[in-house]
Amino acid sequence: MTISALQKARAQYQPKLPKSLKGAVKLVDGAATESVADQAEIKELFPNTYGMPLITLEEGSEAANLPAVNVGVILSGGQAPGGHNVISGIFDGIKKLNADSKLYGFLGGPGGLVDHDYMEITAEYLEGYRNTGGFDIIGSGRTKLEEEAQYDKGLEVLKKLDIKALVIIGGDDSNTNACVLAEYYAAKDAGVQVIGCPKTIDGDLKNEMIETSFGFDTAVKVYAELIGNIQRDANSAKKYWHFIKLMGRSASHIGLEAALQTQPNITLISEEVAEKKQTLGEIVDYMAGIVAQRAANGDNFGVALIPEGLVEFVPEMKALIAELNDLLAEGSDAEKEFKIIQKSHRLEWVAGKLSADASAVFQSLPPTIATQLTLDRDPHGNVQVSLIETEKLLGEMVKAKLDDMKAAGEFKGKFGTQYHFFGYEGRCAAPSNFDADYCYSLGYTASVLIGAGKTGYMSSVRNTTAPADEWIAGGVPVTMMMNMEKRHGHMKPVIQKALVELDGAPFKYLAANRDAWAIGTEYLYPGPIQYWGPTEVCDLTTVTLKLEKEG
Repeated sequence: MTISALQKARAQYQPKLPKSLKGAVKLVDGAATESVADQAEIKELFPNTYGMPLITLEEGSEAANLPAVNVGVILSGGQAPGGHNVISGIFDGIKKLNADSKLYGFLGGPGGLVDHDYMEITAEYLEGYRNTGGFDIIGSGRTKLEEEAQYDKGLEVLKKLDIKALVIIGGDDSNTNACVLAEYYAAKDAGVQVIGCPKTIDGDLKNEMIETSFGFDTAVKVYAELIGNIQRDANSAKKYWHFIKLMGRSASHIGLEAALQTQPNITLISEEVAEKKQTLGEIVDYMAGIVAQRAANGDNFGVALIPEGLVEFVPEMKALIAELNDLLAEGSDAEKEFKIIQKSHRLEWVAGKLSADASAVFQSLPPTIATQLTLDRDPHGNVQVSLIETEKLLGEMVKAKLDDMKAAGEFKGKFGTQYHFFGYEGRCAAPSNFDADYCYSLGYTASVLIGAGKTGYMSSVRNTTAPADEWIAGGVPVTMMMNMEKRHGHMKPVIQKALVELDGAPFKYLAANRDAWAIGTEYLYPGPIQYWGPTEVCDLTTVTLKLEKEG
């Protein structure tokens, strides 16, 4: 197979490990834990894995002499840079425990466990994937492990392969499922441990013990490079406003970090919109005001960052979407009537069926967006919010507002738009030095937890703004991160999503600087991810983590 010059060079990179993982390792138990909320309910649901202590890994005095162990690994959900290094860390870790240990990968995500679709990951096979992006080593999938029949089916192949531990690499939902699986196998005394690893480029799987999810660092660096490139273009051509939508449906961590790295003119944060109960009109007025102020200074260009899930955080849009979901529910009489109405009359018909407030919002939307809201629905009949072209919605509404301002003599500039959505571009990028090191450490930590017989834990590596040598490896009980939430009409235990904290240091830094960034052209250009060069370029972590630790 032909590989690029970069691939050849990155294959030689040796990920850095915390000092505690380089030799013999000992486990130190910390305090017993409890869930972040709903303690009684979570404890009742997880009697075998609730209340376990935090674990810290420290340098030991003598290496453990452990029997060989067979381990399974699953990549679950969307891709994130560094997944291959998590697997590399697991492989090297279990081989260090005992050279006869084996690693099996289940193909295509959790479905591979249920369907008994697997392969052994050998040293020779793994060599081609170290320090590379993507999940193509074994593939990923979104099958949810939620039913006992799935657990039992999976147990059949685990017994067949004599697998004693399963590592699930995924986001909050995948790790919730991992914890449920750990509890089920513990209750059955099945002899299978389950360990999780924190993955998601969205950055919403984080807490005191999980400082960041892997892949976030690399993905934002990729987006920041692209944003910087566009800012150069905007400042060169001086004739376009670029509206850039960024991944992050449930939280705005990507948008916030990208803004801290590039200093664009406008950055919308979904959590702030929800906190202030801002209307769509207020958001548009804010954006149009900045466009007008820059135009008055002769700057008919700019860059605006928009989080993917913004419309769900606008209270009036959230209410409208809920009404549309009820009105056009699959199989309802209204849905049948909607389908036989002439397309040219559908928007008018929908507006007449909504409440007065929802109807007013619906009619204020550009026709293309209003049509999207009525047509693009998921298998449950709900609006697919991630498919809404929020960047175009805002761009068209800002243009309409500026037309009104021009008629009133309040705007004398020009307004041209270019639209972008950065998502897939960042999910499978070659991991940054930080993610390469962090992921390898997460995988290696998982192997130590396996060797110690632990289950229901998530691999944790902290103190990540320090040099890798000083990172603190350990394990966190997954139940510690859980609360009860309503999902599909039922209360379920889930890992609590971490939203942008409006009283946190990263957002406060943005808030303190955004007025200056809005009117001035104070763009930063991070450039591409650099692997070789000064430490302050190559090994730097996110601005978010830096500000959080300084605060």
